Amino acid sequence: MAMTTRRYHHGDLRAALLTRAEQTLRDKGPGALSLRELARDLGVSHAAPSRHFKDKQALLDALALAGFERLGAAMTAALEEAEDSFADRLSAVLRAYVGFAIGNAALLDLMYSVKHDPAASEALIAATNRLATLAAELIVDGQRRGEVRDGPVESIALPVMAALHGFAALVVSGALPPELVEQGLDDTVALVLRGALQTNAV
Repeated sequence: MAMTTRRYHHGDLRAALLTRAEQTLRDKGPGALSLRELARDLGVSHAAPSRHFKDKQALLDALALAGFERLGAAMTAALEEAEDSFADRLSAVLRAYVGFAIGNAALLDLMYSVKHDPAASEALIAATNRLATLAAELIVDGQRRGEVRDGPVESIALPVMAALHGFAALVVSGALPPELVEQGLDDTVALVLRGALQTNAV
């Protein structure tokens, strides 16, 4: 056991705790997360995790932060690979979001619950703000180029996110059969675009 304990130093144990915690979250839900159990699983003393996370809430906060950072990286990468038009860029971002949501359903639930906690860390708030900024900049750029209808950014961004988050929830819950997911995503993206594009301005 001592040999196992010595494998972790400095940031190594923190990373191992987060990896194991995310696996537990995915398999059993947030209620099953326990710093003591994580320590046991990793073969370290029950006090060792406290050097990195003062309590379970701090662990959840760190998991949510890592999730927002990964989601932001996925959306940014999708933007960088997309064609130049607003339709292509928005479609790429939406597909990246849905892909993340489907692949990380439990983590996404945690991310949204923790970010609204009054005790959310400044780093977590900053990470969520970066995502909001990315979406807002995409819409503002589309408006500047005459591709997106005029109006407050929020009036466009909110329906977009509601549609995509709702679609992802349908998939994760099993309400949408697997064979309909791809076509359903195509239809949802098309509907969202019709609502955002300049051609629909009244």
